[in-house]
Amino acid sequence: MTPTQQSPASPYLRAYDGRLKGVLRWHELDALWAQLQRLGDDGWYVYAVGEAPPTTPTPRDQFERFLAEIKQLLLDEHHEDYCGIVYADDHERPSFVKIFDPNNLGKVCGSSDVPPLPGWTLSRVAPDNLQHAFPQTGDRRRWWQRIFS
Repeated sequence: MTPTQQSPASPYLRAYDGRLKGVLRWHELDALWAQLQRLGDDGWYVYAVGEAPPTTPTPRDQFERFLAEIKQLLLDEHHEDYCGIVYADDHERPSFVKIFDPNNLGKVCGSSDVPPLPGWTLSRVAPDNLQHAFPQTGDRRRWWQRIFS
């Protein structure tokens, strides 16, 4: 069962699996970041997938620093004239954002049975551990075990 076929119970997983709109152009990312900064009180959870999910919202100064740093990382490492790797539930009043790692894109478009997890999420609700909620394919694990068994 793929993530989109599950019916997640938590508010975070419902948002994660909900309808998100892609940020296609770099100027659209600038506009989304401006909205996030405008709404950037201390109520945002910044989650680096693969790390332990945060249990408290990120302080505003760290949130703003993250926005600046991640934008620069995307510009430096996503060598395209378009963005296309950031998704938000609402570009005007966002409450959930997925940011894919430019170095681990796989098939982000969703045409894969097991699309890659994002690198980061921004949410108004405490995140769940995505690696536990949506285990990735066992192909690599089996490959690893075959070599080192």
